[in-house]
Amino acid sequence: MYKAMYYKKEDTMVKCLLCPRGCLISEGYVGLCGARKVVDGELVSTNYGILTAIQWDPMEKKPLYHFYPGTEILSLGTYGCNLFCSFCQNWCLARSKRQSKSKLYTPGDILEMLEIRGGPDKSLGVAFTYNEPFVWYEFVYNTARLLNKKGYRNVLVTNGYINSEPLLDILPYIDAMNIDVKGFSDSFYHQHCQGLRKPIMETVEIAIQACHVEVTCLLIPSLNDSAEESRDLSAWLSSLSSDLVLHYSRYFPQYKLSLPPTSIDKMIELRAIAREKLRYVYLGNTEIPGAGDTRCPYCDNLLISRFGYKVQIIGLEGVTCNKCKNKTSLILS
Repeated sequence: MYKAMYYKKEDTMVKCLLCPRGCLISEGYVGLCGARKVVDGELVSTNYGILTAIQWDPMEKKPLYHFYPGTEILSLGTYGCNLFCSFCQNWCLARSKRQSKSKLYTPGDILEMLEIRGGPDKSLGVAFTYNEPFVWYEFVYNTARLLNKKGYRNVLVTNGYINSEPLLDILPYIDAMNIDVKGFSDSFYHQHCQGLRKPIMETVEIAIQACHVEVTCLLIPSLNDSAEESRDLSAWLSSLSSDLVLHYSRYFPQYKLSLPPTSIDKMIELRAIAREKLRYVYLGNTEIPGAGDTRCPYCDNLLISRFGYKVQIIGLEGVTCNKCKNKTSLILS
C-alpha cells in the first residue's frame, strides 16, 4: 500500500478529496472506487503498482485518432473505478480485485519496458487505460512524471471524474487524454452512472488548455441517443473548439445492461448532426466504410484511411493537407 494524496481527517474518519464523490471513510474501510482505504488513520492507495492488464495497443484503440496515428502505445490498467455505469464495457477489469501476490511494479519497471523497445524514438510511451486511471492516481502521477522526464508521452483514457486540484497537478505530465462523456444530461449520469455530469464537463474544459483531448460517447439506444442530446453535446464541444475530436462508439449489451446494440442508421444520423458543429466526428465499434477516416475539413481530401486498426496516412505533408495546403489539428511528431 502507498500513502494517498488529496485527503483530510474529519474526527475519526478520513475524507477523500480526489474525486467529486468525497467519500468519508472509516478505519479499515475502502472508498466507493474500491482502491483507497483508511489504514491507521491515513488514506492509502491499495492498487499502487498492481497491474491487472498490460499490453501494446494501437493508438486508435484508445481511441485517439489525431495523436500519433498508426503508432502503438504501452497500455496499463489496474482495478477500481469511481463511476458505476450499468453498461460498463470493461467491468471485468474495473471491478476486479487483486487475486494473487503477483509482482508489484514500480515506475522504474515501466520505464524499463519502454527502454527495452529502444527508447522514445521506438516506443512512444504509456496509456493508462482499461480501468479508471484517476483512482490509480499516485502510481499514474509518479510514473507519468518519470516518463515525461525521459522524453516519453503519457496518455489518460478516463471518465474525467476528478477534482480540479489533482487534475491540474498531473496535467503538466500528460500529453493526451481521451475523456468519456457518457451522455449529455444530468439525469443520464444520475440514473446510469451514479455520478454527476458537471465535473466531467469541467475536466474537458480544463484539459484542453493543457494537452491534446479527444472525447468518446458510447451511444446507447433510448438512453443517450436522441438528436437533441447530440446537438447539445456537439454545440458544447464546438464552443471549446470546432477541432475537438468526437468519437461516437456503438454500444453492445454488456455488464448489467441488455438493450439491443445501437442501430447503424442511428449512428450515421447522429454523426451528421454532430458534424454541423464539429470538423472531426468518428464512428467506432462499426464496420461502416469511411467511419474512421480522417478527411480535410476544408476540401474533403482523404488524409488518413482506417479500417479496424489498419492505418494509412495518405493525404498529408506533415500535418498539412497535400491538396489544399490547409493545416490540420493532427499531432504526428
